[in-house]
This record gives sequence, structure tokens and C-alpha cells, in this order.
Amino acid sequence: MLRPLNPSLPPWREMRAWIVGASSGIGAAVARALLERGAHVALSARSADGLREAAGAYLAQGTAVLEPLDFTDGTAVAGAWKRVAGRFGHVDLVLIVAGTHQEIRAWELTDRDARALLETNLHGPIGTVAAIVPGLLAQGRGAIGIVSSLAGYRGLPKALVYGASKAALINFAETLYLDLRPRNVGVYLINPGFVKTPLTDRNRFRMPHLIGADEAARAILAGLRRGDFEIAFPRAFARQLALLRHLPYRLYFAAVRRATGL
Repeated sequence: MLRPLNPSLPPWREMRAWIVGASSGIGAAVARALLERGAHVALSARSADGLREAAGAYLAQGTAVLEPLDFTDGTAVAGAWKRVAGRFGHVDLVLIVAGTHQEIRAWELTDRDARALLETNLHGPIGTVAAIVPGLLAQGRGAIGIVSSLAGYRGLPKALVYGASKAALINFAETLYLDLRPRNVGVYLINPGFVKTPLTDRNRFRMPHLIGADEAARAILAGLRRGDFEIAFPRAFARQLALLRHLPYRLYFAAVRRATGL
């Protein structure tokens, strides 16, 4: 039997986790799922109101801690990390979920929109990792989970910059794993398909294999427990897109045009 790619995580009731992007969508659902299982969770995002809603009664119980921040602000991230690590004593898992989406076609592309999207989807996660890695290495354990997307597998219509940002995150997570796994720090690459969130509610096209945020959270927790490197879901959609990754360009472009009508 093959060994898990990542070190084992502690039982949920012993876990100390920090979720960046926890005010809505997948991040809020994972935070609730961990809190329901007895974990201590620090929740971060720009919206303090959204964080309070996600934490619910666990805030009064003391197992949920709120750290509102703009994760594209490196100084704010470093300060929040210091407070979270100080409060918990150690951190078992940092989950970076925060991101955004904007449909962009080639004729709509502007430098301003591209830079704004990359600041949130790429520079924010990389900056957060830069802030936390020294602490994880110092404690000699822990794990980082980075939410990318199945859209990062290959180019897709309407995802001109979004897909590029997610493809870069996939590469970043792969390289991060090679660096950190020998030092007993795990790395998880989380690639969702279409998940019903406030972001996907804005989409103006059919979203195949759409699932709810709570189902996504269950898939993430299951992958964390298995010690997977890549946690990709829904499985049927992930398998389809994984197959498309291996097609020659002539066949790939034709398949995408047939599937999307674009």
C-alpha cells in the first residue's frame, strides 16, 4: 500500500487551524466543519461580519477566533500569524482559500484588471506562505493547504487571467511540496471544480457538476485526513479535466469548443 504523501494531521479535536478566506463560500464551510468536529480555528478575511456569521456560537465557546485582515497586505498577514500562533501555541494547518474571479475575454483584457486579479489570486497566497513558513519550520511540523482550481489545468474560455493565476498556484504548490515535505511540513493542493458560492453565483454560463460549499468542505477534510497532495473534486469532473490535460492541442481546442460553444 502506498504511503500518504503528507505527514498525518492530528485528530480534529486536537487541531489548531488558521483559515484565510473564511467569511463565505468554501472557507466558511471548512471553518464550520472543523469547528463542528472540535477543532480550534482562527478565521480571517476582510469582512468581520462574515467571519462572525461563519464562526457562529463557537466564538462564544472560545474555539473560534477572529482575525479580520486583507491578506494582500503582508504586514497585516504577518501580524495575524504572530497572534494566531501565540494564542494556539502551535498551528497544525494553514488553509489559504481567499481568492476572486472575473470573466475576461481577450478583447476585454486590461492591465488594471489583470493586476488586480493576480494580486488576490496569486500574490496574496504567495505572500501568506512567505509569512508562515519560518514559523512552521521552527515548530518542526504543520501543513499548508492552498486552494487553486481545476481551471488551472489548461486554458479555458472566459478565464484568461483567472485560469493563469490558478495554473501558477498549482505550480507553486508542487514546488512548495518538494521543498517542505522533507522538513516535515505538509502541503495540500486543493483544486475544486464549480462550487456554489457568492462568486460562482455571478457566472452567466452553465456550470457542470456544480456542488454546494458544504460538500466541498467534506471533500477537503477527507483529503486532508488521507494525506493526499492534490484534493480535486467533484471526482467525475476532475477526472474529465485531467484527461483533457493529456490531449494534443488540436484535439483539446476542438473538445473545449464543442463543450462550451465558444
